[in-house]
Amino acid sequence: MRHLLYTFATLTALPGPLFAQDLELDELTFGFIKLTDMAPLAVAYEQGYFLDEGLFVTLEAQANWKVLLDGVIDGTLQGAHMLAGQPLAATIGFGTKAHIVTPFSMDLNGNGITVSNAVWEEMKPNIPTMDDGRPQHPISAEALAPVVEKYRSEGKAFNMGMVFPVSTHNYELRYWLAAGGLHPGYYSPENVTGQINADVFLSVTPPPQMPATLEAGTIYGYCVGEPWNQQAVFKGIGVPVITDYELWKNNPEKVFGITAEFAETNPNTTRALTKALIRAAIWLDENDNANRLEAVQILSQPEYVGADAEVIANSMTGTFEYEKGDVRDVPDFNVFFRYNATYPFYSDAVWYLTQMRRWGQIAEFKADSWYDDVAKSVYRPDIYLEAARALVDDGLANEADFPWDSDGYKAPTPAADIIDGVVYDGRTPNAYLESLPIGLKGEQVINGTDIQG
Repeated sequence: MRHLLYTFATLTALPGPLFAQDLELDELTFGFIKLTDMAPLAVAYEQGYFLDEGLFVTLEAQANWKVLLDGVIDGTLQGAHMLAGQPLAATIGFGTKAHIVTPFSMDLNGNGITVSNAVWEEMKPNIPTMDDGRPQHPISAEALAPVVEKYRSEGKAFNMGMVFPVSTHNYELRYWLAAGGLHPGYYSPENVTGQINADVFLSVTPPPQMPATLEAGTIYGYCVGEPWNQQAVFKGIGVPVITDYELWKNNPEKVFGITAEFAETNPNTTRALTKALIRAAIWLDENDNANRLEAVQILSQPEYVGADAEVIANSMTGTFEYEKGDVRDVPDFNVFFRYNATYPFYSDAVWYLTQMRRWGQIAEFKADSWYDDVAKSVYRPDIYLEAARALVDDGLANEADFPWDSDGYKAPTPAADIIDGVVYDGRTPNAYLESLPIGLKGEQVINGTDIQG
């Protein structure tokens, strides 16, 4: 927890016009989980962007994603670094029911899938190699399938970890497994384990605990954000087999979440905090990531991520290490501003909703219009663009860096940018679901362990 003391001198040093915004609230507490993609919050605090907006912010690390969500709902936190699926799931009533909105997307990419050393050794014979003998990436889950079958023949469940049922990590791990022919299991209203008919059994482990849980043998692999994949490499206990950039190029990741009531009651404060976060994202990506080493030093502080700077730098500075010593250039592993990363696209929201439907968290068929309506009730590009316009007018951002004329939907994802070659178009969610070989589609529902419809 960061306890802040402000002197009269500090307050009078702030630019006068910024206090003329008529902020409804100026003392705010924001929550986060110890992951490198909380960086916009840390940077907005450390670079003084919150203060520039007249906001006195406290940043508090949270124990897990549920505690974080509950804090936003009950008002203990005024906002938080969230899994993109959390505002959507809460709004439609999967789990805790609450209307959460996001005016700001925090990043693209940033996750990986890691397996234990033992599983890696069993996978390697199934993986093509390059001329220099190193594994050819991206690695398909087809290479894992014989290992899972071997464990099954020995009477052992193949367990893997993800961070939360509506996390990007759950959906990315499921996507990778299904693309390789392995079933990650279904949810139903009666069975929320997500393990119905599963070949691979997924369960929740908080991000910082992933390496220790892997080392203990409780799980054989996991999907998590950084620095916890690189931590496994540094500890010599696991090997990342794929990054989410390789799984789906420039996929949407975390969001900044607030309650709809907060946004409605505090529009000026909401716009001000969004301005500060946009400035932080710009700083993180500007001049070809020139500020990343400084960002690494910020994040390595114990009140933020608290991992060794060397571990955080492994991915934050444009590289990624797979096997120990196998360091490869991945300049877009972490993206915070370029490619319109901060704009809350409706199509990003729709993708998360399709994955909830695919695996049974949304139990019944929904029309395409339903997906659009939910996306528009949660993702708020109107707030984002108001903040962006104010920054441009203040000379703090460039006009050309924002998608002013977007309808909120990205162009369809090209087949070459996703591991299974299935094009994603957020405007046609049901057609997209029909195109995926594994998963619920149309009127199908789960009844016990059977798919009906």
